[in-house]
Amino acid sequence: MTQYLPMSLRTLRTLKTLKTLKIKDSSAKTIAKLITLVKIKSHIKMKRISILICLLAMAFSAQAQEKKLFTPEDASYNNYAVYAQRPNQVKWIGDSDAVMKIDGDKIMKYTPGMKSPRALLTFDQLNGYATKAGLEPLKRFPQLTWDNANVAYFYAVGKDGITYNSVSIQQGAVKQITTVPQQSENQTPAPKTHRVAYTIGNNLFVSDRGKQITITDNKEGIVAGQSVHRNEFGIEGGIFWSPDGQKLAYYLMDETMVTDYPLVDITQREAAVTPIKYPMAGMTSHQVKLHVYDFNTSKDITINTEGPVDQYLTAITWNPDSKRIYIGVLNRGQDHLKFNEYDATNGKFIQTLFEDKDDQYVEPQTPAWFLPDNDNQFIWRAQRDGYYHLYLYDIKKKSCKQLTKGDFVVTEFNGFGNNGDFFYTSTEVSPLERHFYMQNLKNGKKVKITQQHGTHQVLPSASGSYFLDFYTSTDVPNNCDLLNVKGELMERLHEAPNPLADYNIGTTEIGQLKSEDGQTLYTRLIKPYNFDAKKKYPVIVYVYGGPHAQLITDTWTAGAGIYLNYLAQEGFLVFTLDNRGSADRGEAFEQVIHRQCGQLEMRDQMVGIEWLKTLPYVDADRIGSDGWSYGGFMSTSLKINHPETFKVSVAGGPVMDWKYYEIMYGERYMDTPDENPEGYELCSLENKADKLEGKLLIIHCTTDPVVVWQHSLVFIENCIHSDKQLDYFVYPGHDHNVYGMDRAHLITKITQYFKDNL
Repeated sequence: MTQYLPMSLRTLRTLKTLKTLKIKDSSAKTIAKLITLVKIKSHIKMKRISILICLLAMAFSAQAQEKKLFTPEDASYNNYAVYAQRPNQVKWIGDSDAVMKIDGDKIMKYTPGMKSPRALLTFDQLNGYATKAGLEPLKRFPQLTWDNANVAYFYAVGKDGITYNSVSIQQGAVKQITTVPQQSENQTPAPKTHRVAYTIGNNLFVSDRGKQITITDNKEGIVAGQSVHRNEFGIEGGIFWSPDGQKLAYYLMDETMVTDYPLVDITQREAAVTPIKYPMAGMTSHQVKLHVYDFNTSKDITINTEGPVDQYLTAITWNPDSKRIYIGVLNRGQDHLKFNEYDATNGKFIQTLFEDKDDQYVEPQTPAWFLPDNDNQFIWRAQRDGYYHLYLYDIKKKSCKQLTKGDFVVTEFNGFGNNGDFFYTSTEVSPLERHFYMQNLKNGKKVKITQQHGTHQVLPSASGSYFLDFYTSTDVPNNCDLLNVKGELMERLHEAPNPLADYNIGTTEIGQLKSEDGQTLYTRLIKPYNFDAKKKYPVIVYVYGGPHAQLITDTWTAGAGIYLNYLAQEGFLVFTLDNRGSADRGEAFEQVIHRQCGQLEMRDQMVGIEWLKTLPYVDADRIGSDGWSYGGFMSTSLKINHPETFKVSVAGGPVMDWKYYEIMYGERYMDTPDENPEGYELCSLENKADKLEGKLLIIHCTTDPVVVWQHSLVFIENCIHSDKQLDYFVYPGHDHNVYGMDRAHLITKITQYFKDNL
């Protein structure tokens, strides 16, 4: 910083003194301390103190000028340097209490109580083992999955396909287990046998130590081994290995009865239609069955899930005995779930263990978790008393015991420990935080393991004696700690530096307001880095508002990310409110939107608007809104229903009419158009185009498979017929959002639109 200051001999001497004192803080308190220190050290006179104050002011001003500003590239995930560093493969080594972490070119092993870590394996060693085993040279450490304290497994891509391999630390060797084709997807290894199931196109295959087994040979429109029901109900895949690795359960989805929906590919000279199966609310849905292939008999059987063909099958769970399998059978109306037990050897129905019903909807999100070495007791997560809690079910006794209870949500089940202990994560401390608990099945004694405020993701060791705590908060970018059962810090394995230390970034304030029914609504306000309370600022309300999302959390940047901080940097106040309907707040808070999406959400957003108007630095005549997907629906809804408030709005990938949205999500919250015609009419934006006033920019991706392009096109058509002007922009070839290098263009587009019009 000295190049910005006058260079007299006395100045240079003074600056050397300051350098010795290691100035890092520009606060008034720090400056006062520095003056005192310098006075004591040098016995200088008050005149020199005055000179020092001036020099300090100039130095800190120069330092502030050196701070960087965010770019659209920073805000679009294209500059990893502005995002908090995550640790590189910190995980438990098999069933031991030892931890691995990749540090540069070494895998380091940490053991609780060890004075220092030791190198377990170097990259050069692994590469040497791999090439000796016939693999192509590795470019980086692969993702390792530990079988035990000595052996780990990994995938590697080669010219002849994707190999599944083991590496033995003791033997110092890599061994190829099997190979799957290059074009394969959904690779899923089996326990114990290490067969690998995979899909190519619509069909399912298994590679068994080099032998390729064809499980299905389907015609067009029938899909095996992939996710079904459009990834709702917690479904993330379609392959389910039995615990002994001898049976393979998989989804078989028949989509032939679903209308083809056209997506247009313009990358070719002659644009081609690439259809997808997109069942809209109230229309014909696909049909799903669960199959089981037995490797001992080479037989494929269908599980006899009796009931309507368009019901949903989820929560697939194997019994530890590998002979029984469980399915959550949910009716299309999504208000009645049966958890059924079936014989996996012949597909026959055995019994219904329990049923969950709700006046609005039942939404299973997880499988059951069987207790260790117990094939009769499992834990189930359900929202039976108004909040998601854990229940212990006994198959033999047909009994059910509630394990957790209170006005909080259990967000995750984290496994079992010793002596009947189990682990879970919940919002018990605050809806903004996630903390990790250990509780005993027998006596109910509970211990809170995580101590630091924030959002924790915890992995217990196999013994349940130690924990890997990955956490972030408003003042912690990203840490990983090794904890004991008392929650005490044994070792800090990772501490990310502040990635924004060199940037001019404004303040972020988290607050609370009350909804009309007395519910707490959390808010976040981001101010520009050069904020002046005497000025009036325009406001951008960034909104999502829909289910399965919580925008305000006790995480780094309070969940805002760089994009919203970039908007603040450009001279806007950026405000966000998590309205009723958002996630992890309990049944009453979340289900209030049922059959009327967007209505109560808007009322809550207007509570935030009224509060903003009380702030002396808010320009109430310059308020805008911005959102994507459900947020695009909300941003447009606010614009149309409150034109007197929202001068400018931006809506990306917006739902404009719920009758164009898919069955699984749409019917959960809105029922069908025939069942709820009033609700569909009320919530439609398509039929309210004539009410549009002011500036509205709609952005849509041309190959969006989630909120199909038709939504905004129909709205535009109605605007034309109503003689209403709006602005419109498309991103060709992108799906439900814009990623990659084009995202910087999107951010620039949105920001400039607000600058020009707000």
